[in-house]
Amino acid sequence: MKGIFKVMTVAAFVFAAMSFSNVEAKDGKIKVNGVCGMCKTKIEKAAKSVKGVKTAVWSADTKELTLNYNEKLTDITKISQAVAKIGYDAGEIKADKDARAKLPACCKGGNSSHKGACSDK
Repeated sequence: MKGIFKVMTVAAFVFAAMSFSNVEAKDGKIKVNGVCGMCKTKIEKAAKSVKGVKTAVWSADTKELTLNYNEKLTDITKISQAVAKIGYDAGEIKADKDARAKLPACCKGGNSSHKGACSDK
């Protein structure tokens, strides 16, 4: 009888933990002004560096950073600030000017002939 009680107690805790973990997960999107594959790598890395970000995928076509994050640990503003800190406008947060100045010329945009030819390294 004690064995069954232990198994049921453990199962209840596991079920409760799984239920609570879904409540904290939130999806979001941020417009980010990147240009190429190198931008994608940097933007995603910056977003994922924020504690609580589970996934971050930036699209060069839509200029959107699609996120899944733990809303108890972070929010869109904190993630946007991390991206802006590396030189990219992110949502309402403007890029850090010094970081933007250090980006490769192709990553600063404004070149209509750019075809994502920057290196990913």
